[in-house]
Amino acid sequence: MSSTYFNEIWHQSQHECELLSTIDYERQHQDVETTVATMNAAVGSVAADADAKALLQSSLYEFYLRYICLSNRLEDVYDNMIQPQKRQLVRKLLDACLGRVIELKHDLVNIDLMEFSYNDAVIERLRLTPMESELRVPRYFLRERQQELEFRKRTMQEILVKLGWLEEHELEETVTTEIEAIRMLQMHERARQGRLRAHFMKEIRILKEKGKSEERTEKERSDSGLLAAMKIQKMWRGHTARRITRRRKMEEMILIGMLPPPAAVLKERAEKLDKLQHNDKRYEAQVVYAEQFETRQRVVQEEIRQKHGASMKEDIADEIRAWVKDCYEKTGKLPDFPTEDQGGSLHIFSRPGTESEHSRSSARSSKESRKTKDKSKSPARSGDLNVNENQEDDVSFQPAPSICLPDIRTEIDLFNDTWRDKDETGVLSQAAYEDMIYSDKYQEVELEFRRAVDDVMRQEIELLQTAVGKKIKKSSKKTRRSGKKNKKKKEKDLTPDRTTESLYEELVTNGIIRKYPELKLKQFLGDKALTARNGTNPSPGDIRQILTEYCILPLGSEAIHNCTPLIRSILLAGPRGSGKKALLHAICTEVGAVLFDLTPANIVGKYPGKSGLIMLIHLVVKVSRLLQPAVIYMGDAERPFMKKIPKTDRTDPKRLKKDLPKLIKNIAPEDRVIFVGTSNLPWEADQKMLQSVYNRFIYIPRPDYGAMSHAWKTLLHEYSGGVSNLDTSAMAKISDGYTIGAIDACLKEVMTCKRKLQLRTQPLTNAELINVLCTRDPVYREEEEAFESWWSKTPLGRRRQRFLELEEERLIEEQAQAAKQGNGNKKKGLN
Repeated sequence: MSSTYFNEIWHQSQHECELLSTIDYERQHQDVETTVATMNAAVGSVAADADAKALLQSSLYEFYLRYICLSNRLEDVYDNMIQPQKRQLVRKLLDACLGRVIELKHDLVNIDLMEFSYNDAVIERLRLTPMESELRVPRYFLRERQQELEFRKRTMQEILVKLGWLEEHELEETVTTEIEAIRMLQMHERARQGRLRAHFMKEIRILKEKGKSEERTEKERSDSGLLAAMKIQKMWRGHTARRITRRRKMEEMILIGMLPPPAAVLKERAEKLDKLQHNDKRYEAQVVYAEQFETRQRVVQEEIRQKHGASMKEDIADEIRAWVKDCYEKTGKLPDFPTEDQGGSLHIFSRPGTESEHSRSSARSSKESRKTKDKSKSPARSGDLNVNENQEDDVSFQPAPSICLPDIRTEIDLFNDTWRDKDETGVLSQAAYEDMIYSDKYQEVELEFRRAVDDVMRQEIELLQTAVGKKIKKSSKKTRRSGKKNKKKKEKDLTPDRTTESLYEELVTNGIIRKYPELKLKQFLGDKALTARNGTNPSPGDIRQILTEYCILPLGSEAIHNCTPLIRSILLAGPRGSGKKALLHAICTEVGAVLFDLTPANIVGKYPGKSGLIMLIHLVVKVSRLLQPAVIYMGDAERPFMKKIPKTDRTDPKRLKKDLPKLIKNIAPEDRVIFVGTSNLPWEADQKMLQSVYNRFIYIPRPDYGAMSHAWKTLLHEYSGGVSNLDTSAMAKISDGYTIGAIDACLKEVMTCKRKLQLRTQPLTNAELINVLCTRDPVYREEEEAFESWWSKTPLGRRRQRFLELEEERLIEEQAQAAKQGNGNKKKGLN
C-alpha cells in the first residue's frame, strides 16, 4: 500500500476523531444530575436511577468502542507512514486516544461495578465484530526501542555466561562452509544407507531361518501364494478406499470452509512474507527520513540563533519594558512580573502583527494545557486508585473529568491549521517540509531567548521595586524549597556511589532480575465474548483487553501513563494452568520490560536480615525506576498474608509482609512500574492486607467450550504441523473442566519426536490424549465456587453486592407501593 493510501486513511481518521471528540466534549459538560432529576419528576426515583445509569453506560460504552476502532486505525497509519512530521502528529493523537480509551474503561468499571463491561445493543448498532472491538497493542512500543532491548538482552546474556548458568557457545554463530556442509551430508547419508542395509540383512536372515525350519510341499506353496495374493489385494483395496474417503472428507471440509485449501495456504504464506519484506523496507525508510529530519532541525535551529538571536532579545526586552512603563503610568505602581511556572512574559501578552503570532499562541495554549494536566493529574489518579477501597456505600456513577480530551482537541486543531488543506499533489518525496521546520524552530528559539530575557527583566523590576521601597515576595520559592527537602527526606539513596550497570548485574546475579520467555499477548488463546457475560466469567479476549488497558499501554508509553488513572498493582487469580504466568510474560514482552521476581521461594537466603531486606527493597525500587518500564512480580501472592504457614514451608513467606505496602507506595505517579501478583488460592490470605497491596483483582476462569475448541485446534496444528485430523469438537467436550495449561502439557507429553514422525502412518487418536489427560486434575466446581466467593469479597465485589442489594430493596418498595395503590383503586371501584 502506498503512502497516499495511508494519507487518506489519516485524513478520514482525523475527521472522525474531530466529530467524536466534539460529541464527547459536549457530553462531558452535560449535567447528569439534572437529567436524573428530570426523570425523577416524571417516573419516580427508582426507575430514573436505573434508566439514567443504563443510558450513561450505553453512551460511555459507545464512545469506548469508537475510540478503540479509531486508535487501531491510527496505530496502523503511524506504523506505515514515512513522513516524519506527519508521524509526530499521528503519534500524539494516537497516545491521546489510547489514554481516552483507558479513562472510559475506568468510568465503565465505576458504573458497572465489574472489571468487564458488555452492551450487546451498542455493538449491534455500531455493527462491530468482536475482533474489531479488540484493542491492539501499538507496535512502536518495541520497534522504537529495538536497540535498547537488544543491548539489554546482550548484557544479561553476558552476565549469565560469566556466572556459568549458560553455555558460551550459545552466543557464537558458527558459519559452515560449503565443503563442511557436503561432508556432513555425506556422513549422514552413509549412516542412513548403513542402517537401511542392516535392516535388509536382518530381514533376509529371518527369512532364511524360516525356510530352513519349514518343509513345504508344492501344494502348500501354491496355497500360500494364493493366500498372500489375497492378503495383498485386501490391504491394497483397504488402502485405496481409505485414501479416497480421506480425499472426499478433505474436499467436503474445504467446500464448507472448515479447512483452507492447500493453494490458499501457500498463497497466504507468500503474501505474509511479501508484506513482512515490504514493512521492513518501510521501517528502514522511516529511520532514514527521521535521521534527516533531526539533522535538518539542528542545522535550522543554529541558523536562527545566529541570524535572529540578537534582534529577538532586543524586541522581547523592549516589549516588556514598554509594558512595565505602561502599567506604571496607569496605576502608579510597578507590576509583579509572572514567575516561570506561570509562563513568564507569555502570560502577559503575545506579539501581535507577526507571522508567528498564531504558532506562539498555540504553543502557549498547549503549554498551559500541559500545566493544567499536571495539576489535575494527581487528584484524578488518587481518586481512581480508591475505586476498590472502602466505597461499598457509594453507588454513584458520575464519570471523572477527562485529561486526554483537551490533548485530542489540541492535536485536531493543529491538524486543521497545518495539514487539512495542504496541497500535496505531485509530492512524492516523504522528506520533511522546510517551512514547517523553520516555523517550529523559530518558536523554540524565541521561547528559549524569552526565558533568558525574563530572568533579566525580573532582576530589573526587583531593583526598581527596591528603589521605590516595595517589599519583594519570596514565599513561593520557600514553599518549593521545602517541598524538595521533604522529597529528599523520603527518598534516601543507600547506594549513591554505584552505577546502574553494577546494580543491574548484582540483581541478575542474585536471581532477582530474571530472563523471561518471549510470549505475545495474542498467544493467550481465545476470542472476545460474542454476547454479554457475567463479570466473574470473562472470555480470554476480554482478559487480554483489560491487561492491555491496565498494564501494557501505561507501561509502553510515557505520554499515555502521564494522562491516565494510576494503577500501581494488580493481582491475577485463577486455577493452576489458567495462564497467569503466561500473561505476566506477555505483559513484559509487549513493552520490553525488566522483570523483578520477589516470589518468596526466589528470595530465600538472599539479602538476609532486616538490613538486607531494606537493601533489597531499595535496589528493586531504584533499579526499576532507572530501567523503566519495569514489572515487579510475586508468585503465590497469598502466602505473605496467610494466617497460618505450614510447618514444612521453609521459604519464610511472611518476610515481605510489612514491606509490600511500602513498596507499592514508593511507586511514584511518574514511574512506569507495576506490581503484578499471581495466586491459585487467594482466599487463604488475610483479605484486608491483600487489598491494601493490590489495586485491581482479575479473576481468570477455566475456559469455556469455544475457547477450549480453539485451543485444541491451534495447539494440535502447532504440534503436528497440520497433519492431524483429530476431532477437536469432541476433545473440547471431553476436556471440559480442564485448563488450557493442562491441554498444552498433555500434548507435550504425547507428541514426542518419535510420535510426530509416525503421524503420517499412524494418525493421532482421541484415546492417546484422553489417557494422558485423565492423569491430571480438572478444575472442580468447589474450586470455582471458592473463587467466585473470594471475588465477591474484594472491594469492587462488595460495592457491586451492595448496589444489587439496594436495587432489590428499591424494587420491593416500588412493588409494595404499586400493590397498595392497586388495592386503593379497587376499593374506590367497589364504593
